[in-house]
Amino acid sequence: MSRTLRLVEPAGPAPGEKPLRVAIASNDLERLDAHFGSARQIAVYEVWKTGARFVEVHQFSNSTDQKGRHDDLEDRIGPKLEALSGCTLVFALAVGGPSAARMVRAGMHPIKRKEPEPISAVIEQVQVMLNGNPPPFLRKVLGTYEKPDFTADFEEEEV
Repeated sequence: MSRTLRLVEPAGPAPGEKPLRVAIASNDLERLDAHFGSARQIAVYEVWKTGARFVEVHQFSNSTDQKGRHDDLEDRIGPKLEALSGCTLVFALAVGGPSAARMVRAGMHPIKRKEPEPISAVIEQVQVMLNGNPPPFLRKVLGTYEKPDFTADFEEEEV
């Protein structure tokens, strides 16, 4: 069973700036501190170059026991992926291989962290990335991806 709590805030990104939906696995809603499969809560934020806002939190009662066994009787990852539809980045302390593959197929990019860290630090890191040179997959999601033009690298050959 899962439940979703949302806050509605009028403030958002500047016109023309597309926010990036970011999910963060957390047990206390203050830190990124959970394995994706066992996270009791996943916080979702919209992040853009100059700001961020909390969007919603998904709470799950059916978490895995982190014993490394996959049980075929109940799909615990599917409901999480459904709840995170529209998120581009998913931060967690760990993500199992099959779960990561399912995320990628759903259009999400899993990012594993070695140590717990404050959610505010994760948000700041995403903003730094957005203000710098985001990887091509993110530029594509944000609508800022331009295919490289290699024709300028070659001078016209005269015959």
